[in-house]
Amino acid sequence: MSATLAFCGTGLMGAPMVRRLLAAGHRVRVWNRSPEKARALAADGAEPADTPAEAADGCAGVFLCLTDEQAVQDTVFGAQGVHRACGAWLVDHSSIAPEAARRFAAQLQPINGRVWIDAPVSGGVAGAQAGTLSVMAGGPADTVEAASAWMRAYAARITRLGPVGAGQIAKLCNQTIVASTVNAIAEAVALAQRSGIDAAALNTALAGGWADSTLLQIFVPRMTAPIDQPLGSVATMLKDVENVAALARATGTELAGLNGALASYRAAAAQGLGPADLSDIVHVAWPERPRTGEAA
Repeated sequence: MSATLAFCGTGLMGAPMVRRLLAAGHRVRVWNRSPEKARALAADGAEPADTPAEAADGCAGVFLCLTDEQAVQDTVFGAQGVHRACGAWLVDHSSIAPEAARRFAAQLQPINGRVWIDAPVSGGVAGAQAGTLSVMAGGPADTVEAASAWMRAYAARITRLGPVGAGQIAKLCNQTIVASTVNAIAEAVALAQRSGIDAAALNTALAGGWADSTLLQIFVPRMTAPIDQPLGSVATMLKDVENVAALARATGTELAGLNGALASYRAAAAQGLGPADLSDIVHVAWPERPRTGEAA
């Protein structure tokens, strides 16, 4: 069932998601804060818009995949936001605090009954390209099911966890595991290299054992050799881990392991690595390793 859709946020994750929607036969209007990223999708058949409101005008629904809470607020509720022209529903794939998702949903609903679905994703750029993302959704069951008809263009698994905010809680659980694991891999890489073995061999040596994982196989090579394509930034992960810590405080949950990882991501940001690729978290434990773009 083809439809006219709007998609705001065409960065590392958003662009391949838009391409999957186009390949599924949908008409997609796109907007991005950096206009050149939206215009680049015209070659794939997308229709770049000058404002979020223009992208959303007359669409069945709107998808967002934005950097943070402020970007979501500005794109939806700003002077040229999608709030008055977003169709029956809005699906937010951004990773923001659960309370922010609930607040935005309450703000949007009185505008002709429009429904907010918080639907952060996991699976990375490769998952978006392959159409195998996992979506963690919060919102009314019937609306989540209706929007799933379009999300299946880029998602292999869509799980409704409960009302609005539940998707963001699930994503923070996901990031608790991912952030801690990536930091642990970075520390293992540093330990191996400083102990006289080739850290680049760790993913092969540990394959098939209890330490093996998708993250191990992805990040050991990225932490020990030059990379050709970013997967996401240290700053983005730090934003998510700060939200995990806030949720833990609000619920009285002690996350000792997560707190250790949070210290590493904060240290990386303090070293100026916020915009760097997530794999550059390795520099906290292994500061002498050449940074991305530096000669070895």
